[in-house]
Amino acid sequence: MIVFKNADFISCEVKNRVFKYLVEDGGKIVFTGDELPPQYTACESIDLKTKCVVPAFGDTHIHFSSFAYFNSGLDCRYVSDFEELGELIRAYIAKNKKQNVILAFGCSAHTVREKRLPQKTDLDKITDKPLMIVKYDGHASVGNSALIGKMPAAILNDPGFDKDTGWFYLNAFYQAVNFITKSVSLPALFKNLLAGSDYLANKGIALVHTVEGVGFPLDLDVDFMRLAARGLPQSYRIFFQTMDVNKVVRRGLPRIGGCFANALDGCFGSEDAALKEPYTNNSKNFGTLFYSQEEVNGFAIKANRAGLQVAMHAIGDAAIVQALNAFDAALKDFPRAGHRHIIIHADLMSADAIERAAKLNLCIALQTPFLYWRQEPVEYLESILGRRLKNLLPLKSMLSAGLTLANGSDAPCTLPDPVAGIFAACNHPNPDESISALDALRLHTASCAKLSFDEKTRGTLTEGKLADFVVLDKNPLQIPKEKLNTLNVDALYLKGEKYAGQEKRKISGLLFDSIRNKYRD
Repeated sequence: MIVFKNADFISCEVKNRVFKYLVEDGGKIVFTGDELPPQYTACESIDLKTKCVVPAFGDTHIHFSSFAYFNSGLDCRYVSDFEELGELIRAYIAKNKKQNVILAFGCSAHTVREKRLPQKTDLDKITDKPLMIVKYDGHASVGNSALIGKMPAAILNDPGFDKDTGWFYLNAFYQAVNFITKSVSLPALFKNLLAGSDYLANKGIALVHTVEGVGFPLDLDVDFMRLAARGLPQSYRIFFQTMDVNKVVRRGLPRIGGCFANALDGCFGSEDAALKEPYTNNSKNFGTLFYSQEEVNGFAIKANRAGLQVAMHAIGDAAIVQALNAFDAALKDFPRAGHRHIIIHADLMSADAIERAAKLNLCIALQTPFLYWRQEPVEYLESILGRRLKNLLPLKSMLSAGLTLANGSDAPCTLPDPVAGIFAACNHPNPDESISALDALRLHTASCAKLSFDEKTRGTLTEGKLADFVVLDKNPLQIPKEKLNTLNVDALYLKGEKYAGQEKRKISGLLFDSIRNKYRD
């Protein structure tokens, strides 16, 4: 039993409380309040030295396996020009000589001196080893000649592949990534997951909603993540990215969806997010809906009948309408209270869409870091969206309508960082859509837990819940909103124990813990 004292504890409950003491016993919170009862006065205590404590953070949309891979590998989002890109890639190849295919992430036309994306000919000058770089938004990629030479004819003949530039878009991109990821070894993935979980812990993240499934044979990547999650320190809630409901039911998983197979449209960076009105810079471009309404309805109806929680990627307003229509059809076919179906991203929510989503009791897994995204600056968004930019992620309007919103990173697109998400939510480029620091905190705590049906055990500092919490160096409710990005995570506590990292942990240890916990369950 441990008494934590001398801090501002912010509960994040519906009726928020700020108190001075928290007592943990057996990994759970047994007392919260301003006066310590006599039975706890002789217990071991930890003085938090006037800092601030909030519930442990969650990330409600992350491609964790992909993030872990690029976090430990080749991240090129911060290069300043193609010369620096080449130096980075060649240095990586020199250190990883046994790696047959080089997979990198993060190129953007908005952050390099050339002001354009690299093409096949640029990559050919860097290396003759097979090389693919995934675009910063995770919806397109480019390969060099050696990489393209490895691709099956079906991918190269897909209309989404541009043979002149070496870029893969739409379905060709998804097929190409599925093909390349087969070359990643499982031991390498385990090693990356250990480092990735440490990264999340350093940002105060204890609950992770991860979307998995990028085309490994027999969907081994999904089952691999299910096993690994049992040995990692955070709690993982896995969404299987597939339209095949039977695959999910056979595995006994309660959730289905994400991006990739469950993406209804593209993204703003590739100008293929599906819009009701054309892009401002191209009157003929309305973006792309990847499925017909009939196909999406059929998927949602079958998944809903199976009792699954369903999540679908929809960025543009036309894709959001398609998602709303599908959820509406599914819930009319088989009404379910408390389904907590999710629209992921929901970037362009009109007033009508917000009202429909609220009536359907849908949840929104959004990413406020997109509001201040270096790789996709606001000037670019304004050039393609025009007046619609002010309706990007209308947080206050959605909360006012009663929608359940929860925040995340969409990593590896943006790096997991709840503090950055909280800052963006409180400093929305459209001031009318900014929200309070407390509401922004809840997007990463209580609401995140609610989206995964975890609210009975986590998400608030409440007696009976897990003692998972974050120590911050300052109280976010007592500093100007413009200073919220100066918050620092001093420590993460999981079940009352301070997280110390996994630097010395071996892959065999993760495997052992994963298998042991599987059979213990």
